[in-house]
Amino acid sequence: MEQKTLTLLRDYGVKPLHELSQEELEVKRSIARITTYTLSFLSRYLVERGFDWVLPVVFSKSTDPLWPDPDFSIEKRIEVEIYGETVRSTQSMIVHKQVLVSLLSPKIFVFSPNVRIETRKRASTGIHAYEFTQLDFEVRGASSSYIRSLVEDMLKSYVSSLKREMEHELSFLGSELPEIMTPFKVVDSKELEEEYGKEWQTSLRSTLKEPVWVVNIPREFYDFEDPETGRWDNYDLYVPRVGEILSGARREYEYEKILSKMKRDGVRPENYRVLLDLAREGRLLPSAGAGIGVERLLLWVTGVRHIGIVQPFPRIPGIVFDL
Repeated sequence: MEQKTLTLLRDYGVKPLHELSQEELEVKRSIARITTYTLSFLSRYLVERGFDWVLPVVFSKSTDPLWPDPDFSIEKRIEVEIYGETVRSTQSMIVHKQVLVSLLSPKIFVFSPNVRIETRKRASTGIHAYEFTQLDFEVRGASSSYIRSLVEDMLKSYVSSLKREMEHELSFLGSELPEIMTPFKVVDSKELEEEYGKEWQTSLRSTLKEPVWVVNIPREFYDFEDPETGRWDNYDLYVPRVGEILSGARREYEYEKILSKMKRDGVRPENYRVLLDLAREGRLLPSAGAGIGVERLLLWVTGVRHIGIVQPFPRIPGIVFDL
């Protein structure tokens, strides 16, 4: 990594815990308290609405291919051998979520560790980490509008409660988080591309004044796509300064359609045998859901300058600390 980038990160306070100054440690302590409140609030919110809390999967034969997502920037996929079988580190639990709501429970959530080895050039974006936690949730038979409404209510309640209960910590960090107004505006990705060009994500991040839904984003095989119109029934949530903090969709569940999209996109069907078997047998049920990047959510509400600051042990592309 260039020394200039490493120096910039250290100026932000992105460095090993044992190298932090007393003042920087106080920042980390305030963030730790906000993190505790955030995880408690979000899990309680979902449990009170009938969601089952499940435990995460770290290694599996099946995980999100992250392709052909337009924001794809993975440098390396982590594969290891366990008992003679090749498994991959979790990049997203989307496949597991679909199986869970089809066979186990109609409403589930999980705090899932994700490993995505981003390219080194993303070290200074302030929003990328090669290891992070995602609040994943899925609802059997849900529509996209249901999920978006759920998220809007959850975030509005969370921010209002956070400003009240964590007032001292937010003030210490200099966070000026406004109250959330719902419903959020909905914008088509095609409109954004026409206005800002191919790199609309970066432009949107710097110009936003309030949260906005971006819909109809060409993406992986599991997001629902209308075969006649080519329109995608998916949605990402963008917030000021940070950009995308949530990604979600209504899901594909029909065997022939899933298989056709896998072949179209160059995704290996053998890596998704269980999902395809369930779809062929009619046991993969319609659902919709989303995943919220916990660190990005914290980055937004705390107002700090880099995602590495909200992580006790920073996981920044191109940098591997001792701990």
